[in-house]
Formats: sequence, structure tokens, C-alpha cells
Amino acid sequence: MRDTFKKGLSLGLGLAQASKEQVDKVLDEMYDKGELSKSELTNLLNEVRQKGEQRQEELDQKVHDKLKSYLHELNIPTREDYDQLEKRIAELEAKHDTNEES
Repeated sequence: MRDTFKKGLSLGLGLAQASKEQVDKVLDEMYDKGELSKSELTNLLNEVRQKGEQRQEELDQKVHDKLKSYLHELNIPTREDYDQLEKRIAELEAKHDTNEES
């Protein structure tokens, strides 16, 4: 499962990089042909970069949610579960210590 995930992630990142390079190439060609001004080129590149960052954040969230789901399905505790258990143990130890002192 881990290898499949890594391959999928690598493929996605590779496609994203190829797409970025293709967009850069097309925009540069349009600029060279005079179809875009320098400010239009800059604005379009910024817009593409912003959309790419937004899509990356969305992808990161989807990956996070999917991993959390897999951990749940495999009955593996999350960091949050672990922290809650530590807190509960500390509370029980404190209560136990208080009872022993009485």
C-alpha cells in the first residue's frame, strides 16, 4: 500500500511539474510573439502560481484525510488519540496520588 501511495504521489507531482513547465512555455511563446505584454505575462504567471498553490493545499488536505481514514481502518491510533491517552493517564495518576495521600 505504501509503494502504491508513493507512486501515485510521484505521478501527481510529476504531472504538476510538467503542467507548470508547459504553461510557462506557452506564456513565454505568447510574450515572444507580442501577444502578451510584460505586465500581462507577470499577472498570468502570478495567477497560475496562486491557483497551483491552492490546488496543492487542496491535494495536501485530501491526502491527509485519506491517510487518517486508512489509519482508522487499520485501527492504528493517531497522534491525537495518543495525546488524549497520555492526558487521561496523567489525570488518573494525579487522582491516584491524591487518593494515596488521604
